[in-house]
Amino acid sequence: MKYLNLGCGSRFHTDWTNINFVSTSESVIAHDLSQGIPFSDESFDVVYHSHVLEHFPQSVAASFLKECCRVLRPQGILRVVIPDLEQIARTYLYALEQAVNGSKEWEQNYQWILLEMYDQTVRDRPGGKMQEFLSNKDIANPDFAIERCGVEIKNIILAARQDNTSQISVVEPSFKKILKHIYRFFRYAEYRYQSIIKFALRPQELNALQLGQFRQSGEIHQWMYDRYSLSLLLKSCGLEEIAKKSASESSISNWASFNLDTEVDGSIYKPDSIYMEARKPVT
Repeated sequence: MKYLNLGCGSRFHTDWTNINFVSTSESVIAHDLSQGIPFSDESFDVVYHSHVLEHFPQSVAASFLKECCRVLRPQGILRVVIPDLEQIARTYLYALEQAVNGSKEWEQNYQWILLEMYDQTVRDRPGGKMQEFLSNKDIANPDFAIERCGVEIKNIILAARQDNTSQISVVEPSFKKILKHIYRFFRYAEYRYQSIIKFALRPQELNALQLGQFRQSGEIHQWMYDRYSLSLLLKSCGLEEIAKKSASESSISNWASFNLDTEVDGSIYKPDSIYMEARKPVT
């Protein structure tokens, strides 16, 4: 079996071919997926991507999925994991009712679910309002956000609560010092470039340029899907046997052993997700 993991970030398995926009390991190939998938037709038995599709504009989502189909062998499986719009919407409506009825606990839960629904679509800076919310040491109910979104959210909350006042000094290896010099050189070059841009543009033009650069950086959610709209999209790409799965359930052999949608202890990596699989037909 040959497996392909697209947009893997830092979550991958060495038995898979792993691609990300920026390489995060020697086991990860760097490639811009907006330019297609760099493999020949019918190269893989399984194609998987998690929380990637929503970062493509709706107008090109079908093209990306067709690329996934192109590199799949007949009867191969495509597994798509995305934020579940239906789940978010239902939780939002419940939180709204509870907050309106005076629940102090759900008042803050309401604030979080509203951010979960909108912030990554409208934000104008890295991390957005969600980062700001999670960095508050006085969150009344952090378990709600962790239960909703998993280990990444937990790590942000824990990092915000760490006491960074005492730092242990260590002697840097020489290669790290070299890397720092290289980094400073490019930072200086970037500073000079930005200085020229600032001189050439008016403030509002510069703000528009910076906002545009951020919103095209890949962090923004360009569209959201539920079980119905995702099923229609997969069907329009010629796939069949479309079925909703759980984090640990799959038609892929030994799926749980790869720990891509689950942790080693069996907990779910991104609980706010919908998991959908489809099969490429023989013809």
